[in-house]
Amino acid sequence: MRPDMPTPTAPLQLSRADMQALGERALAMVIDHFESVRSKHTTTTMSREEAVRLLHTPPPESPTPTSELLETLASTVFENAFRADHPRFYAFVPSPSNFVSAVGDFLMSGHNVFAGHWLASSAASQIELTVLEWLRAACGLPETASGIFVSGGSMANLSAIVVARETRLGGHDPASVVYYSDQTHSSMSKGLRVLGFSQRQRRAVVTDADMRLDVDALAAAIAEDHANGLRPFCVVANAGTTNTGAVDPLHALADLCAREGLWLHVDGAYGAAAVLHPRGAAALDGLGRADSITLDPHKWLFQPFELGCLLVRDARLMKLAFRVEEDDHADYLADISRHIQDDVNFFERGIQLTRSFKVLKLWLSMRAFGLAEFRRGIGVGFELADVAHAWLIESGKWEIVTPSQMGIVTFRWRGVGLSAHQIDALTARIVDRLRENGYATVMSTLLHGRPALRLCPIHPAATREELTATLELLTGFAEAGAGELLTRL
Repeated sequence: MRPDMPTPTAPLQLSRADMQALGERALAMVIDHFESVRSKHTTTTMSREEAVRLLHTPPPESPTPTSELLETLASTVFENAFRADHPRFYAFVPSPSNFVSAVGDFLMSGHNVFAGHWLASSAASQIELTVLEWLRAACGLPETASGIFVSGGSMANLSAIVVARETRLGGHDPASVVYYSDQTHSSMSKGLRVLGFSQRQRRAVVTDADMRLDVDALAAAIAEDHANGLRPFCVVANAGTTNTGAVDPLHALADLCAREGLWLHVDGAYGAAAVLHPRGAAALDGLGRADSITLDPHKWLFQPFELGCLLVRDARLMKLAFRVEEDDHADYLADISRHIQDDVNFFERGIQLTRSFKVLKLWLSMRAFGLAEFRRGIGVGFELADVAHAWLIESGKWEIVTPSQMGIVTFRWRGVGLSAHQIDALTARIVDRLRENGYATVMSTLLHGRPALRLCPIHPAATREELTATLELLTGFAEAGAGELLTRL
């Protein structure tokens, strides 16, 4: 090219001025969200027909102004969603975010660091190892432990079973059996099915009156399977079930697994992060005896989606499970192999080779705020679940199904004069009325075969006043619905 010829514009590039303008507009949108989310409805959903009308387009051959695209996002996309980071979103497991972590996600995407192995991301890998060390110590695991950050609890649980299977069984065994309680998150059963475990290899064990895994029933199931020629190898315990916050008897399960030579995996996707708080640490006593632990920072560590974590007691076992074998013909990794470093190549600790620097947001926010601030935020969830429990009892109109534990309380309308069937139908109606109202979101779950309302107020900005207002709304909807049902009798 001659020196006097103009330099052609590279594809997919913006000028500095355009990048600045787009970035400032996007930043303003995020700041507006953090400042205004409390004033908005907790859930908004459009119909499929409306979504198609507003958002379906043919493939765009020519450019669309970014200002127009951001307006579509602001007015249509972000306005029609469950706001899981809303202080009055008490359903499922909320994902309370924070602005520092949002900036971390932006920096992660903007710098596009490949975090699959040490050679490509030495500093990023060290940050990930450092945060894993913080969480390892908090959970009471020994110095041999470490892990990996993944998308969430589903992938962490699946990965844990892979490590257990490969290191305890040497690979797939059609006679092997995994045990878990009937309150275990559905991701466990789903992950086992994906990994090739048949229905007879997945054993759901009954829970006791407190919704905790029944150790005696588990021991009996293990003995029966041994007698039938099967090969028990793994028990999954819960460190805060999604349904009720129940924590399985970790010490008793660890003792049983030690006697039987079984791998103990603890699904703490919801609750394990609470170990940072004194109440959580007391409830989770025995957590450090696990062979592996799942923990989701995008729940009770107040991170944006997605961020899950798997910790393994002996981190070397992860490499045995996920290493790339010579006969896998990964010729493109030859240069990496020449410089390979022990225990810091994350593609050897999990399924992904291509993976982002997703832990950046957690590291950035933990350094920016300090653990004491996270501990204070976790305490809000414990306190407000206790407040709800006390309010419901004092009202005299609600039945506590499961008490306040690990930031969750479940309850049901007493329904004097109503049948159990009518109360169950009323529960669904209450959920719908509150969602239509938009002030707060509370969903139901199924406990002992019957629906119950479930409240999980773990947002660090949640308040006692707004929680009380929500309970008053629920009571009003229940009284109105019960009155209509009684008039039909």
